[in-house]
Amino acid sequence: MPPKGTNPGMADQKNKAPKSKSGGGGGVSKNERYPKIQAYLSKIGVVSRRKAEDLIREKKIQVNGVLAKIGQRIKAGEDIIVVDGKKITTKTPPKPIYILLYKPKGYVSTTSDEKGRGTVMELVGDQPNRLYPVGRLDIDSEGLMILTNDGNFTFKMTHPTQEIAKTYHVLIAGSPTNKALNHLRRGVKLKEGYIQPDEMSIVKHETGNTWLEIVIHEGKNRIVRRMMKRIGYRVIRLVRIKIGPFDLQMLKGKRYIKLDKAEVVKLFKEQ
Repeated sequence: MPPKGTNPGMADQKNKAPKSKSGGGGGVSKNERYPKIQAYLSKIGVVSRRKAEDLIREKKIQVNGVLAKIGQRIKAGEDIIVVDGKKITTKTPPKPIYILLYKPKGYVSTTSDEKGRGTVMELVGDQPNRLYPVGRLDIDSEGLMILTNDGNFTFKMTHPTQEIAKTYHVLIAGSPTNKALNHLRRGVKLKEGYIQPDEMSIVKHETGNTWLEIVIHEGKNRIVRRMMKRIGYRVIRLVRIKIGPFDLQMLKGKRYIKLDKAEVVKLFKEQ
């Protein structure tokens, strides 16, 4: 009978060389040596996972001259990858950059604009790496946004499964009735289905109009404006004051600030 705490056959296995979980490669795991293409492009800061999948569907990514498929594994640093006509040569991820930014009204939340409108990139000057907007706001809205080259962070902040909460201050025309507010609390019907705020309260009344505070984790386009329209009120001003653990007060009146990875990790731990 084997000693307590051991399994039969353990003695026979002691002298056998353990099998490598990675199947060789000097202890480097398969996922590190052969990552999925969308995860790899996200890790090295080219595009987010979601954007990579979109580009693959649009037939804009090639691996060694062949159109890529979602989920296919590549040889990191060896395969030739072309994204939207540009060859990807880097193997080492760039240093992660995180910029907290106040987007004013009148700027678009994209890196470029075919209509010649001002973009959020113009607000932060020249940066050493290509950055991507996280938590986009429509041109008429203002408030907190994040620019980063960290694809994994972008996924965490934007993917629906992560349910990242966003807080808005919304100035609406007039004073909402209890019926309208209760309708909003219960959820309003939009084309995506019924959308219900996580939290909602009146902040203050201002010259015949009303400021509301709305917390919502949905990330649909212009969703707060559409919710207000559904209950019959026009939005005069919309300001995002918080996204995940990032708060507008962190800017301390500045247009933008930079955070390092340690600060970002700490913020998520503290929330």
